Amino acid sequence: MIHRLGVFGGAFDPPHMAHFELARAAIDAFELDALRIFPTGQAWHKSRTLSAPEHRLAMAKLAFATLPQAIVDPRELDRSGPTYTVDTLTELKAEFSGAELFLVMGEDQALALTSWHQWEEILRLAIICVAERDDSGGDRPRFTAPQAYKSRFRRLQIPALPVSATDIRIRIAAHLSVAPLVFEPVARYIEDHHLYQTTR
Repeated sequence: MIHRLGVFGGAFDPPHMAHFELARAAIDAFELDALRIFPTGQAWHKSRTLSAPEHRLAMAKLAFATLPQAIVDPRELDRSGPTYTVDTLTELKAEFSGAELFLVMGEDQALALTSWHQWEEILRLAIICVAERDDSGGDRPRFTAPQAYKSRFRRLQIPALPVSATDIRIRIAAHLSVAPLVFEPVARYIEDHHLYQTTR
């Protein structure tokens, strides 16, 4: 029986060590019975074209394979039209009617949350778990929960990990090693399928 179900979405283009550490931290901090990983389908908020769905799905499965509570769920890739988190949460609420949902996201996503499709419904459906990197000395903006919805937010402290999917794609296009940034099976998959050979 799943009582506490985590939800973690992203492009995962490619999935990297920071994604994995965020997932692991959320499972531990919120005592999640399971964590569903959702590679996004047609991302309405992304200006660039994502890699093919089959590649991002395969890489996500490789990246999270050692987390026993994590399950990579392809439903957003299979859904036609733009991908909206509210639709996924609504489906999960119907499937796991007895479970409390915990939507895991980074601080950058949380800052944009009020621009998301039906964002207030998202707050009704799930507790929002915002990962805060331990680098508060930086000058980037910090997330503050809307006063009216403070009870729907939780904070998740994670170590500062200087890694991003954008940087990884740039490094691959420049023929530089990404060994410390992604798991070896993911690096091998990228090489075998000649992904990110050019920057975009």
